[in-house]
Amino acid sequence: MKLSQFKFKLPEERIALQPSYHRDECRLMVLHKKSKKIDHRVFKEILDYFDDKDLFLFNDTKVFPARLYGNKEKTGARIEVFLLRELNAESRLWDVLVDPARKIRIGNKLYFGEDESLVAEVIDNTTSRGRTLRFLFDGPHDEFIETLYSYGETPIPPSLKELRDVIDEPVDDDHPFTDRERYQTIFAKAEGGVVAPAAALHFSRELLKRMEIKGVDFDFITVHSNHGNYRDIDVEDLTKHKMDSEKIVIPEEVAERVNKVKDSGHHVCAVDTSVVRAIESSVSTTGYLKPFDGWTNKFIFPPYDFSIADCMVANFYDPYSTLLMMTCAFGGYDLVMDAYKVALKEGYQFGTYGDALLILPD
Repeated sequence: MKLSQFKFKLPEERIALQPSYHRDECRLMVLHKKSKKIDHRVFKEILDYFDDKDLFLFNDTKVFPARLYGNKEKTGARIEVFLLRELNAESRLWDVLVDPARKIRIGNKLYFGEDESLVAEVIDNTTSRGRTLRFLFDGPHDEFIETLYSYGETPIPPSLKELRDVIDEPVDDDHPFTDRERYQTIFAKAEGGVVAPAAALHFSRELLKRMEIKGVDFDFITVHSNHGNYRDIDVEDLTKHKMDSEKIVIPEEVAERVNKVKDSGHHVCAVDTSVVRAIESSVSTTGYLKPFDGWTNKFIFPPYDFSIADCMVANFYDPYSTLLMMTCAFGGYDLVMDAYKVALKEGYQFGTYGDALLILPD
């Protein structure tokens, strides 16, 4: 398929600037693949489509405050530093993105905080925007991490941040939750992600309790998603696009549980594109999920035959995005693109804090 096939017009006012007041009360579109029927529901009604012994598979990544702002030595130029991953704890080495990159060279020092008490030195170039920083901190590692994160802010997606900066109407200050609270799932545990599994943000503690009462099971894998999800695709031929690698962990006991549910004929529902990508990156030749602890750069776009999950929870994504492409691969290109037209007509909200889409096989 071609990049241009994923074009549609998304008005700015249809992009959600903040989440629903209650996590599980956003709108939910339910798309039935076989019958092509569409239902319009509220997210907390999602359990109406699942029964005892069905399984939801979540991503338990925990987003850390990865976006920092420092000042360059001598010039004082403001530099955005986006933490990607720690390379060496003992040496305080981090892989980061910097913006504007043209101003930062090997040997430059950056100062963080009003008192400039945290200092980092650029020691390597990794990509056109990427750098390796050595933070100059003498204390213990846990104290260093606490200090580093205290200067950071929640890394909401770049497009949402930019839209908030230019939108005429301010974000509602009376909203009871900050990004640091709401750009995090209620079951976030494994720290290391810089992108939250947006489709999982809709699940509340009350909804999980109702799942338990109904006998609908759930389990967790870890996918530390990065900003490659939002990187622009600059090729028309999708087979030439290269995805950034992401760390995934699929425990053996989770793989066994998923395979038992699959064999029993019950639903396996992947919550978020990150989960779909992860489990499709570790499939045996016989179509079963394998344990995995490593990295994946798998790029899923239509047509694609899925092996594990038969249901998927997604959000409504931007045009041209790899997330939209994966959703189209799962639900069928024509069906999903038609559903997006309905979503635009019916006033659904798009983006990280937007409404949800459930894709069912029937």
